[in-house]
Amino acid sequence: MTASVLLVSDHVDGSVHVLAVPDGAVVGRLTGRHLSEHAGFLALPGGRVACVDDRRGELLVLDPFGGGLVETAVPVAVPAEHLACDPSGRLLAVTTGLGRSGEPWSDLLTVVDLATGEAARVRTRVGEPGVTVLGGGEPLVVLRHREPGALAVHRFADLLAAPPGCPAVTPHALLPLPDDGHGDAQDPRSGRVFAATSTGVHTARRKGDALVAGAVIPWEAPARGWYLRLDTRRRALWTTLRGGAPDPLRWPDWTNRAWRHDLETGRTLLTDLGPGLVFRLAFTRDRTAFTRVHPDGDELLLLADDGTLRRVPLPAMSGAPKRGGTPWEGVQRRAVAASPGADWVAVTRGGHGEVHLVDARTGREETRLRLDAPLHHGGHAALLSRNDGADGDPLGR
Repeated sequence: MTASVLLVSDHVDGSVHVLAVPDGAVVGRLTGRHLSEHAGFLALPGGRVACVDDRRGELLVLDPFGGGLVETAVPVAVPAEHLACDPSGRLLAVTTGLGRSGEPWSDLLTVVDLATGEAARVRTRVGEPGVTVLGGGEPLVVLRHREPGALAVHRFADLLAAPPGCPAVTPHALLPLPDDGHGDAQDPRSGRVFAATSTGVHTARRKGDALVAGAVIPWEAPARGWYLRLDTRRRALWTTLRGGAPDPLRWPDWTNRAWRHDLETGRTLLTDLGPGLVFRLAFTRDRTAFTRVHPDGDELLLLADDGTLRRVPLPAMSGAPKRGGTPWEGVQRRAVAASPGADWVAVTRGGHGEVHLVDARTGREETRLRLDAPLHHGGHAALLSRNDGADGDPLGR
């Protein structure tokens, strides 16, 4: 059995490929499965991964290293916005948001106990809620709401015991936040929750069945981050700070800095990545990978632990975002995936059905995988290695 596998989803075409790394052999495939790109993939213990089929309305637990790919399928409310589990990987929560609507319309939250198969749906607040599931005592579900901003705390057991009919639930504890929260993380080791806002990263710690606010971590730059991720190997929070005019038509001029905050020392490191569209990131054994889309040429960016930045040119995409248009609507993009237990980075080439597999140590493209799906909008990808510690980050990515 291969030591690493790559999951590649085309959420428009409705396919999921599982490929051996690095040879690219297809070891599994799903058809008729339209995975939520926004909720992403959630690493679970034992090399498994959770995701949401937005069309069928199912939470899937996949076991790409086992005998059968789909281990579990549980009905959940969609469109899936965010996906998270408790540190044990047993208790999961799925929030709902926009989907393909112009504004948020669903207030449904689904909670699932994978050990018993129990699931329940409740109503919370319409919006685009982030979610974390805390352990360290009675499990808690923490929803990050906007306008008005708050961290809303619910007991997992209370939600799971809700009667049929999707009843409305009231949080038993609230912690105020600014109204523009976007980006969530949890550090299971310290029990802290993090929420990104324009004023910085707000921190909170569990106290009983409630949360107590901690210090706000400043961005140390005029820009802000919209996406938070926990680096399980290096005990740090990461995001990309996007600056410049907020007008999406000005996206080629957006500035981008990698933001790393060391949770042990409290130090923050900023690294300039260049202009254009930079969003999600991925962790290899000792590097952090980003993609940068720009009319003058796309790049894979590999930031080493010592601060060294390697730029790897990427072939252009037909249908890529152009000057005068937005980087979101009707254009192709790229997804990036890596494993903290390996040195490989996978980058999709949206619209072409190709995946570049790059050795992060050298920046060399070792192989180019060609799929029989176009990878609309760049698709989504996850690279898994056995016992790589990725399940230490209990949020879908």
